[in-house]
Amino acid sequence: MTSLSSPRPTSHCEETSSIELEIVELTPALHAFARRFLRSEDDINDLVQETLLKALNSIQLYHPGTSLKSWLFTILRNTFCSNYRRRKREPAGMDVTMEQVAVAPSQEWALRERELRQALTRLSDDRRRALTLVAAGTSYEDAARICGCRIGTLKSRVSRARETLQSLLGNQLVD
Repeated sequence: MTSLSSPRPTSHCEETSSIELEIVELTPALHAFARRFLRSEDDINDLVQETLLKALNSIQLYHPGTSLKSWLFTILRNTFCSNYRRRKREPAGMDVTMEQVAVAPSQEWALRERELRQALTRLSDDRRRALTLVAAGTSYEDAARICGCRIGTLKSRVSRARETLQSLLGNQLVD
């Protein structure tokens, strides 16, 4: 059984160091390839650095005699794709804060709804019925037919119900 700290045979070390030198020589080509995916120079440098780190950490997986350039380009492309999918799945920084800011607290809406319901119970039955029918999207003509009154009377009831609600709620409904 060999220990992890045992030295490698000299031929393997020489082979690895020559591959590492080749990797260093291919770094400009990696930068050029990364420009196809990204525009920001900082992002390009980060992608190339991550690619080089992955390549050097798994250099034992490279098969000598095959194209080192293709191997590195594949690592770079796969790294870019993985990072892209991760960014789409997990919004970072400002995106998360903007989502939190953009959504109003549900508690406030629940309180406003409760206040509105309480104010609606204070309206007379005919005004409440007229207002709820019109607010639900029923036309004035149909609502007047349902309430058994003329259109002018229905419009008057709806108008007075709105004024009463605004005074009861302190004009909170007007945004």
